[in-house]
Amino acid sequence: MTKLQRKILYFLLGLCVLTPIGILLPMVFDAGDAWGEWSATTLNDLIGYVPAGLEKYSNIWNAPIPDYSMNNSDPSVVHQSGYYIVSGVIGATLTYLITLLISKLIVKNGD
Repeated sequence: MTKLQRKILYFLLGLCVLTPIGILLPMVFDAGDAWGEWSATTLNDLIGYVPAGLEKYSNIWNAPIPDYSMNNSDPSVVHQSGYYIVSGVIGATLTYLITLLISKLIVKNGD
């Protein structure tokens, strides 16, 4: 592993560790949900209507780890922060693997 690769890895791991900011800042500022993570119901409560596109497409995708938690009976910030970090690591790992696969396919086809 080169120095640049190591720096990038540390940077990405740092971003994964910082992911709980998404639940901590709304709590600090009493803001409810994290910015942009609103459900159709929450958006309806906030602005009085649900945009047509959101209403039409909101049920197409369901997150593999809904609400960043595998244990909905324990809503503590510590556990939720842990699940945020796990989600970040899973997302970063999948992104890395997909990028690696695509780059190997491009290099292979370039020969």
